[in-house]
Amino acid sequence: MNQAITGKLIQESRKEQNLTQRELAEQLGISDKTVSKWETGNGLPEVGLMLPLCEILKISVNELLSGERLDEKNYKIKAEENIMDLMNERKEAKFKLTVAAITCVTTLICSLTLMFLAKYLEMETWLRVVLIVVGAISIISVLLTSCELDRTAGAFECQHCKNRFVPKFGAYLFGMHTLTTRRLRCPKCGHVTWCKKRLNK
Repeated sequence: MNQAITGKLIQESRKEQNLTQRELAEQLGISDKTVSKWETGNGLPEVGLMLPLCEILKISVNELLSGERLDEKNYKIKAEENIMDLMNERKEAKFKLTVAAITCVTTLICSLTLMFLAKYLEMETWLRVVLIVVGAISIISVLLTSCELDRTAGAFECQHCKNRFVPKFGAYLFGMHTLTTRRLRCPKCGHVTWCKKRLNK
């Protein structure tokens, strides 16, 4: 989805229905700032809002995803393109998570090996310190990199309003978590919930 093109379609369709940003926002139960963000190309509607938004604007979800009005001839083509885009987005998110896991495991093994050698082999003190420092820095670096890949692969879904969002790095890093959820504050509704990891934004 091209945010700017989709935003322009939302704006044009809203005006065709003689709605202000505030009126559209009220019907969707969101703020008018969110509608403004969509229309200026600085964000996209969450998955849970797409169907009600399209019903209000008298457009199809396929047209919303495409960012243009579609005739019968182009409708099927665009539908297939949109499905492929969503599948590619999901595949990219899976790839990021796989790379993060492999990188993390590989670097941890190498770093722990360095530290093991530093502890048990005969060597100069300065060399022992260097190996330990390099190992520690490698472990910290790979953990931070893995966190960033996981944070940006897909999105987290608020359990309260179903909004999907990518959290800020600090919130992601320090939030309590399980394997599939993380305790985060939703930027839309402000509630702190156990947000579930989703591969599609």
